[in-house]
Amino acid sequence: MVNEIILNDTSIRVEKYNEEIENGLHKIDIEFKVMSEEYHDTTVLLYEGSFDVKVPETGLVFRGTIQQYSTSITNLYEKGQVGIFTLTLLELKN
Repeated sequence: MVNEIILNDTSIRVEKYNEEIENGLHKIDIEFKVMSEEYHDTTVLLYEGSFDVKVPETGLVFRGTIQQYSTSITNLYEKGQVGIFTLTLLELKN
C-alpha cells in the first residue's frame, strides 16, 4: 500500500491510492485528509495544477496534471476540522 506521494516537493500522506495506465500514460487516484490548519497551503499547492509527481514507495516519477479534484463539504475554515480530498493525476504527454 502506498502511504505517500510528493507533489512539487510537498509530501502528502494518502489514505487511498490507485495506479493505472490510461492511453499509455500514468494515472493515479488518491484520497487524503486535510486538517483545517493545512487547508490554505494544500489548496495553494493544488491551484498550481501541474506537478512533478513522485511515489517514493514504487519509484514512479512523472510530470502530471489534475484530471479530477473534489473535497468533502467539511468547513475547513473552522479550527480542528478534517476534510477528505480526492485527486486524480494524469501524466502529461512529452
